[in-house]
Amino acid sequence: MDARLAVIGLGSIGSMALWQASRLSDSVVGFEAATPAHGRSAVGGDTRLFRMVYLGKPDYYPLIQRSRGLWAELEAETEQDILTPTGGLSIGTANGTFIAGLLDTTRITGAEHRVLSREDVAERYPQHNLRPDDCAVYDPHAGVLRTDRAVSAAVAAARANGATVLQQTPVDGITETEHGVLVTSGDRTWTFEKVIVASGGWSRRLVPDHLKAVTETHRIVLTWFVAQDSTQFSPERFPVFSRLYGERSLYGAPAVDGVTVKASVDGPLDGRGRKTPDPDRVPRDITRAEIEKVTDIVTEFLPGLTPSVVRSDAFPDLFTEDRHPLLGWLDENSRVYCATGFSGKGFKMATGYGHIAAHEALGKQTVDGLDFVRPNRFRTSPRADQPPEVSSSASSPTPSQS
Repeated sequence: MDARLAVIGLGSIGSMALWQASRLSDSVVGFEAATPAHGRSAVGGDTRLFRMVYLGKPDYYPLIQRSRGLWAELEAETEQDILTPTGGLSIGTANGTFIAGLLDTTRITGAEHRVLSREDVAERYPQHNLRPDDCAVYDPHAGVLRTDRAVSAAVAAARANGATVLQQTPVDGITETEHGVLVTSGDRTWTFEKVIVASGGWSRRLVPDHLKAVTETHRIVLTWFVAQDSTQFSPERFPVFSRLYGERSLYGAPAVDGVTVKASVDGPLDGRGRKTPDPDRVPRDITRAEIEKVTDIVTEFLPGLTPSVVRSDAFPDLFTEDRHPLLGWLDENSRVYCATGFSGKGFKMATGYGHIAAHEALGKQTVDGLDFVRPNRFRTSPRADQPPEVSSSASSPTPSQS
């Protein structure tokens, strides 16, 4: 064996898994096709939103809670400022499904929150142009995560703990053997007891066919606008936000650089919906239609921003059929552990996911209550047009990266 554990892909989740694994073992190797926090992976785009008030499955809440504590641990260990508290706003129609769904979830999770009337929001956060029937749910523990800084810090901490990091080493394939997992890059091979696949949009090249059938690489578009008065959009005065009205949606973060505000369309047919067959060839330039749509929404929702896109980019991420991650072993006898398919919403919980992946892969702990993210949910309930696969091995002739 070359080591006990390999982590393939040192992006959003893989970097955190490597950091956590390095705390548990001195026999850990991380593979990165480019360099950690490179700008072409789902890490790109400077920031991500961290929120405790979360629309959707309440089962995520314990993981969000744990992730919040682990972000603080990473900051303390590396002396880096990664999670900036800003508070968070979810704005929508007072009696609409968006706000109702948020409140239903918070009633189950017990997440701390406050409901703000239209008048409350207008007084406290005048940057938002509100409709007459708007209200908001305020999350006092929300904030903005610095993505490149987070990933770089996690990889540096792992190195300091003794982990080996192989940069510019794209993985061509992984093959399970009787005694371990063979990892191939070019003409080089390594053998590990266990392997974590955390290569985001490139993971489809390394997983079995039954998981390829239920995953797609999507193109995530991000846009930035210049604030006419940057002091109004500073982290101290402008919380992270998500806003939905009918088919118009927008989310964003304050001007962490003191100038530009991230404000991006968020929807199944817009910011997160375009499929891309090849993660190495994601169209980075946004189309005229994309520019017009986000500019139109920003003009209405945030009139304090100059209505012109000053920066944009696009990044690949792996989406699953049910929009829940792939976190766990390929099957009960496999030595390959998946930590991928986070469907455009994994970064806020990256430390928590990394903690689970490292502890389970190294046999230190098995976390209960996560059946909804286990990869075997697709093996036990195959799609009608996709017969179950009989082999648990995974291999690929093409490069992979995080």
